[in-house]
Order: sequence, then C-alpha cells, then structure tokens
Amino acid sequence: MRFADAPRLLPGLAAAAALAAAATAVSNLHGGPQMLYALLFGVALHSLARRSRMQPGVTFASSTLLRLGVGLLGAHITATQIAALGWPSALVVVLAVLSTLAFAQWAGARLGMSRAQSVLAGGSVAICGASAALAIAAVLPRNKDSERFTLIVVVAVTLLSTVAMVLYPVLVRLLGLPPALAGLFLGATIHDVAQVVGAGYTIDTQTGDTATIVKLFRVTLLTVVVAGTAWLFRAERAASAANHASGQAPERQALLPWFLWLFIAMVVLNSLGGLPTSVQETLGWTSRACLVVAIAALGMKTSFAQLARMGWQPVALIVAETVWLAVFVLVAVLVLR
Repeated sequence: MRFADAPRLLPGLAAAAALAAAATAVSNLHGGPQMLYALLFGVALHSLARRSRMQPGVTFASSTLLRLGVGLLGAHITATQIAALGWPSALVVVLAVLSTLAFAQWAGARLGMSRAQSVLAGGSVAICGASAALAIAAVLPRNKDSERFTLIVVVAVTLLSTVAMVLYPVLVRLLGLPPALAGLFLGATIHDVAQVVGAGYTIDTQTGDTATIVKLFRVTLLTVVVAGTAWLFRAERAASAANHASGQAPERQALLPWFLWLFIAMVVLNSLGGLPTSVQETLGWTSRACLVVAIAALGMKTSFAQLARMGWQPVALIVAETVWLAVFVLVAVLVLR
C-alpha cells in the first residue's frame, strides 16, 4: 500500500474499526466471544461494503490487517515455554493436530467438501480457532465461495470453543485429572486462546498455567500448517491469482507468506528477551485489534443469505472434528495418567 492510497482506505477501514469497537464493548459488558460479535455486526451491515467508497478500506482490513494480526500472535510465545511442556505432552499435541487434519480430509470428502475447505476447517479446529482459520484462508486459492466458507468456519469454531470452555472443566473435575493433565486436555482441545485461559483458571492456577502453555504451543504449529498449506496449494494459488489479475501478469506467490516470517521473528525476539513485558502486551493488544477489525470487514463482505446457502455440511464437519480432537486427547491423557 502506498501512502497516497490512505485516504481511499479511510471510509471502509473506519467502518470496520467502529464495528470492532462495538463488538468489544458488547463482549466486555455482557461476555461472549468478541470475534463472533464482530462477525455478526459486519454481516448485519453488509450493505455498507457494497458502496464503492467503502470497498478499498474493507478489502485492506480483511487482508493486510488480518495478516498483520496473525503475525503478531508470536509476541507472547517463547522457546522456554515450549520446552517446559516436556516431550510426552508435546507429542500428544502434535499427534492431535496431525490426526485432526487427517480426519478433516476424510470427513470433509464424505460431506462433499473440497480439499481446500477441509484443510481450512481442520486447521481451525486443530490449531487456534478463528485466528487459524483466517491465517490458513490467506494462503488458500480464492474462489467465489472462499470468504463465505471462512466465515461459516469462524462462526462454528467460535461457538464450539465457547461451549467447550463451559463443558470441558466439568469433565475434567468428574474425571479427577491432576492439574498437569487437566491443563494438557484443556489446552489441546479448546479452540480459542481466550477460552482456554478462561477454562483453565476456573479450575486452579496450575491448571490454567499449563493449559495456556499447551495452547501457545499449538499456536506455534500454525506456522508449520500454513507453510505446508501454501506449498500444497501453490499451483492452485497461482491459477487463482491469474484469474483475479484481469489480464495483467500476477504477482509471484511467496511460499512462506510475510506474516509467517513476522510470527517467527516475534517468537525469536521474545525467546531472546528482546521484547519487554510492556511491548508484549502492546503487540498482543494490537494483534487482537487487527483480527477483530479484519473479521468485522470479512463480515461486511457477505450476507446472512449467502452464509445460509453454504448449507449444513461445514458446521457438521467442524462439530465432527471437535469431537474427534476431544476424544483423541482424552484417550492420550488417560494413558498418561
């Protein structure tokens, strides 16, 4: 983006930011998932995005701001946190992620989903919910249904993450799991970081600490999943970019997107002590703000009618993956007990 383009972005960007602020206020006042509110507010004001003066800013928010928000997620992760897990817990998390991605391909094919849609749904459940869905969608080939499918995934995975935040701590108590294993289960199964924190600390501090570290380890696997997705779909992405180039030579598609390099740089800097606590907090707030504005902008680009036309299959796939992940990790935890 050139500086001269900034005035063109202001109307749409301001509208998305206003919706994000409203979603944040409602979430703070009444509870509930901030991103889901932003998405629903955006969809409700879909007509705004159809105005020509709104489109540049809405597109910028739903693409560039989205990628920036994902990249800054690395500011809260250190190599020390990951090493503190121990190899058994780390192995459970890695196998859970891989098995969920594989299950998504199997179940998605039987529900009529494309390979790209199954990867997007599987990655959102396996890694970190809405943030993972947005990051993976950024490196998948684009078509007329891409953004609508992404929004369906975001809605479903956010709702299920909220349900899990309520139900999983009850399950943990019924099973009498010790804090280390309880934290492993919660951190490896609940989709969104905020819900993991909420669920873990409702039990006790040790469980909350363990759950948070396990979840952050899952977030680091986002780089591997996004890079692998970009490589698998490199040919389709190139063809999609050519179709959207309107006869012009398309830009060369990087195998590892810039926002993943930013994510890695944040993790390295934080691991080396280069990010003071105040800077980490600022970057974390900035990351969340970018993602909420981006999801509001994505909502503005679609409508409830368009979402309804996607059918029940995407939601069924997300539910099936969530159950698979919970059962897989629970069995692993009971084995380690």
